[in-house]
Amino acid sequence: MNPIFYLWVILLAVMLFFPVSNIIWVTSVRRLQRKLERPLAEDELRGQKSRARFISLPLVALFSWLFNLSMAG
Repeated sequence: MNPIFYLWVILLAVMLFFPVSNIIWVTSVRRLQRKLERPLAEDELRGQKSRARFISLPLVALFSWLFNLSMAG
């Protein structure tokens, strides 16, 4: 694997990180609001945002790696 492969993996992961983390955040906030039957406070929203970013980082990295591996194939 050459350095260009790693560049494409990083580029795709960066491009996908923000939309994926936003989708995860929105779904988790809606699920939690429905479960608690009330709007979430600011600290709860921040906690859900950091949780969504934590979940999306390995997810996007793995997808980017596998996608580029299949394209280089």
